[in-house]
Amino acid sequence: MEQDKIDYICKQWRQESPQLDTSPLGIVGRVLRIARLLEKHRETVLVEYGLSVWSFDVVTTLRRQGKPYQLKPTELYSLLMLSSGATTNRIDRLEKDGIVTRLRDSDDRRSVIVQLTPKGLQLANLVIPVLLKSERDLLSQFANPEERESFITILRQLLISLDNNLE
Repeated sequence: MEQDKIDYICKQWRQESPQLDTSPLGIVGRVLRIARLLEKHRETVLVEYGLSVWSFDVVTTLRRQGKPYQLKPTELYSLLMLSSGATTNRIDRLEKDGIVTRLRDSDDRRSVIVQLTPKGLQLANLVIPVLLKSERDLLSQFANPEERESFITILRQLLISLDNNLE
């Protein structure tokens, strides 16, 4: 079987400190490396549309809400798993680019609602299929549906466990 960079790191640790159990690196190291590579790939696709990974996250979070493609800022930062300050900065930048707009909340005049503009909706509808195809192509080695579902199940189990233990 072909070796990857994590195998090399584990081999070095076994030589330097054979008493260490490096098996967590086999999973955590690979997940972190995969995340970095996928994020880098995602950035290369999104930059062609004037988006970054973070702006895409905001746009698609609003888009998947369905019409009228809007959320209160507190709902948005909860779904994005960000602080309110980070979310506000992202909304400000997207509003400046004409991708989102802030509307007064008719139920609470002190509050606003963040909504995709027609430009933002058009951009989301254009980019989402392109990115999904690109990522599907990256994962083409999982052409077998059973293998793909098995991998999804394992990743889901890991994520649920981490969410329950680290959040």
